[in-house]
Amino acid sequence: MQLPEPRTPDPMDAPPLRWGVLGPGWIADQMVGSLRANTRQQVVAVGSREVCRAQDFADRHGIARAHGSYEELVADPLVDIVYVASPHSGHREHALLALEAGKHVLIEKAFARNAAEAHEIVASARSRGLFCMEAMWTRFLPGTDVIRQCLEQGLLGPVEVVFADHGQPLYPDGPRRLWDPELAGGALLDLGIYPVSFASFALGGLTSVTAAGDLVDSGVDAREAMIVTGAHGGTGVLHATMTSRTETTASIVGPKGRLDVGERTQWLGGFYGPTVIRHQGRAEHEPAQWSPDLDTTDPHHVGLHYEACEAARCISNGLLESPLLPLDETVSIMRILDEVRRQLGVTYPRE
Repeated sequence: MQLPEPRTPDPMDAPPLRWGVLGPGWIADQMVGSLRANTRQQVVAVGSREVCRAQDFADRHGIARAHGSYEELVADPLVDIVYVASPHSGHREHALLALEAGKHVLIEKAFARNAAEAHEIVASARSRGLFCMEAMWTRFLPGTDVIRQCLEQGLLGPVEVVFADHGQPLYPDGPRRLWDPELAGGALLDLGIYPVSFASFALGGLTSVTAAGDLVDSGVDAREAMIVTGAHGGTGVLHATMTSRTETTASIVGPKGRLDVGERTQWLGGFYGPTVIRHQGRAEHEPAQWSPDLDTTDPHHVGLHYEACEAARCISNGLLESPLLPLDETVSIMRILDEVRRQLGVTYPRE
């Protein structure tokens, strides 16, 4: 058998928007590099609280306008949509700032610190008739559409269990924000959101979670193991850690077979990025396989541009959210993350 081919539109066909980047950090650097290499999207402005950081970012990427405040960025009349790439702790403030200025928004994952903040952002976007989407890049990759079609076609039968894991050795030697409660640090919002969102996708939504884990001295989570219940009765067995490198793979299992997602090589990441997908039926046989068509000479974070192109297509078609990741699902996922933190005893200042 052969796995279905992805239906993902060519990124070069996406109508070009004029993008403003809010927060010139690492992920913004990767996003702009991916946009420039793979799309017709136009990055026209960048904003930072320090004009020198904005100007340095603009110089590296050939961006014409560098703003020394977020207020200046969202007020820029040349900007159609703002990519909110600040730390999680600032997403609510910065998304609302852009929306109040009449700009569409693409907000890095995690969408906010908690479900209450996420709901506030969504309500603001809907009340103003503006497009809003979480930048969970996994949802928009071609490989995810291969999985989507397998589920739609019943290739596995009803999904019984999803396994997903994400572990990277980011503590204590990684970015300071990861263990700072003021910046909503911890493994969950940075890494754990990937397996939780993947399980929500595969199980048709999530209804409950049971979690256990450990905290670092600052009070944020170092790791968590989670069991989630899907909307149609399936189960997810999930794990995340920022203290060690794990296989970072996933499986979706049903009575007819299994999809295994993820392969660590020099160019392929875990289940959450462009990677190999294998199908194994009930009987032992050579598994069917789909692999992404990657240009391994591209040094940028391969695949980030797909989410931006989805936003551009939706806006061009008059949609205020993406059917591939509806806003209500984003808020629902945040509720699950809130419950994990409650069970682990993790709180952020001024929540």
